[in-house]
Amino acid sequence: MGDMTRTEAGTGTGRRVSEARERLLRTAGRLFYAEGIHTVGVDRLVAESKVTNATFYRHFRSKEDLAVAYLGSVDQAIRAQIGSLTATDTPPDGILRGIGASLVEQIRSPGYRGCAFLNAAAEFPDPDHPVHRAVVQHRAWFLQTITGLFAEISAAQADHAGRHFVMLRDGAMSAGYLGDPVLAGETLLRGIEGLLRIHTARGLDEHAAPAPGQASPAATAISGIECSPPGT
Repeated sequence: MGDMTRTEAGTGTGRRVSEARERLLRTAGRLFYAEGIHTVGVDRLVAESKVTNATFYRHFRSKEDLAVAYLGSVDQAIRAQIGSLTATDTPPDGILRGIGASLVEQIRSPGYRGCAFLNAAAEFPDPDHPVHRAVVQHRAWFLQTITGLFAEISAAQADHAGRHFVMLRDGAMSAGYLGDPVLAGETLLRGIEGLLRIHTARGLDEHAAPAPGQASPAATAISGIECSPPGT
């Protein structure tokens, strides 16, 4: 909000600076995602955003500072998307399916190039770098959010289910870029369904746990999940 009180000349309404910053962010989002952060220089960002070098450095101390802001904008978009799902009366399993459906839509979209956060982490492997830290912070929030949704279904091993979901998501987003996006999306949705069935059954078993001194019931098999090669 502070940028709204400043202008390129230091006087006036401040709208020109705000629009320039948004153009820089949009340009960075398009170029960083399509070509990589290291590949795109400040001169190109300035030229394609139609701003001056002075305007660039007024808003961002460096290209890496802009990269952190770019990842922040992606993070906020994802938070808003999931927030719109959680704000409804949709049950937690429906929200998890909705997140999966959104990922599939993204994987199959034109210009898809994998996960913006995984791509950025590959370019900035130093865990102390601000870009890398931005990636880690987003992933920590995403894992916490997913784990919380599984905990609403059943508290039993919700942390395991959350990590499993995130690994399914990571794999699908990479496979969708490197391989067949349709198959990657279908595999992701099947994986989420299997994970939800297992976790829901775990919750039912927890509620049906025997009283102290009683024998535990036999484990209930869950059909439809193939974990071994045919014929074994």
